[in-house]
Amino acid sequence: MMKRTIPMLLAMAAGIVMILAYFFPPLTPLQDKTTVWFNILAAVAFILGGGNLLKVHLKKVSDRREGWAYSMITLAAFVGVLAIGLFKIGVNPLDEFPAQRMAGDFRAEGSGFWYVYEYVFAPLTATIFSMLAFYVASAAFRAFRAKNLEAILLLGTAFVILLGRTAAGVFLTDFLPEEGILANFRLENLTVWIMNNPVTAGNRAIMIGIALGTASVSLKILLGVDRSYLGGGD
Repeated sequence: MMKRTIPMLLAMAAGIVMILAYFFPPLTPLQDKTTVWFNILAAVAFILGGGNLLKVHLKKVSDRREGWAYSMITLAAFVGVLAIGLFKIGVNPLDEFPAQRMAGDFRAEGSGFWYVYEYVFAPLTATIFSMLAFYVASAAFRAFRAKNLEAILLLGTAFVILLGRTAAGVFLTDFLPEEGILANFRLENLTVWIMNNPVTAGNRAIMIGIALGTASVSLKILLGVDRSYLGGGD
């Protein structure tokens, strides 16, 4: 009961409060308290997550399993960034408290944490996303095979958008007038129309589907039908 029933009841109560608070303003203070408790639990979850990361990678390093060197790099990065943030290394004190270095914002420009984010994390993120471009191009090459009508529409739309985003597309339709009905067929204008109309409609349809799926899953959790978050299979 302590491991499953009580956590399930707490989750149901918190979810119901958060929903009802949007329709009944007197419940707003209770919603704020629920949010505070959520933030506290989230902080504890971060601690547990960090502990689990240390446990898994230390075990991998001690056993010298395949890829243990990457685990060492992960541990070094985790401990290093954590120390920089916790001890506010390189943080400048506030003007109101010049003698209190720890009073400064650890995310302020020029701090150690800021340097790590700007010159380590951001370049690594950009590198990963630039590598993903090659995988996207490879997947597009396989997907854009005109085998049926849907594939032809996908291929044609992608071709128009890719050309419309480059100088080549502007050059190819430069003979069309910049005003009037024919101006809509210039590749740069046609690209904007596709992005603002069919693409927007598709995105909204996807978002509506996601919202309906989220609502159905939330309802299953509130009613106690889905108990997977408790760690069991039921």
